[in-house]
Amino acid sequence: MKRLTGFVSYKFKEKASVFLTELHLAENSASRASILSAVRKRDHDATHHCTAWREGVPVHSFGSDDDGEPSGTAGAPMLKVLEGCEITDVLAICVRWYGGTKLGTGGLVRAYTQGVQGAVSEGQRLGYFKGVRAMAEGIIEVPAELSHLPFVVLDCFNDVQIYDQEFSQNVSKLRFKIPLEEHRELECVWRERSRGGNIKWLNINK
Repeated sequence: MKRLTGFVSYKFKEKASVFLTELHLAENSASRASILSAVRKRDHDATHHCTAWREGVPVHSFGSDDDGEPSGTAGAPMLKVLEGCEITDVLAICVRWYGGTKLGTGGLVRAYTQGVQGAVSEGQRLGYFKGVRAMAEGIIEVPAELSHLPFVVLDCFNDVQIYDQEFSQNVSKLRFKIPLEEHRELECVWRERSRGGNIKWLNINK
């Protein structure tokens, strides 16, 4: 999975229509709304401001908007490119100035796809992507007298991040993150070592 480290744009013309695609780092709905508002204000004379976005590591939300183009011809193909390139925390905006010649639904899909593909290629050329690893966040609860046990088990896994340990009413709560691809193995090991104990996952739909 990849995340942007800089602003990227790509511009081309198709049958007199001008397409300007931009990729912005946007980690939440507030930043997406702010960026889109600024672009709409800047390019107020454009015909459409179509968007696609993905959020989270692992991705937990995504969406797209055709902004007046025929349904499924703009936002959806833009989102498909972002998904295929495994880019997250990103807002793609494709601004179109209509040039008087209709492209048809197939032509629109190709144009909006090309816009995002071109922007991604430009970002890769500039080195504006960095790899990010999906992490599963969990909580392990044990009796206070066994508070050492989660540390012993987690120490057997690589790249574990332990955030804090709380004690309440003789119960220890340990909050941690582990690479997503290792969370099922951890569940099995923990169930065996704790004799049937469970892990509460905070960002995984079970």
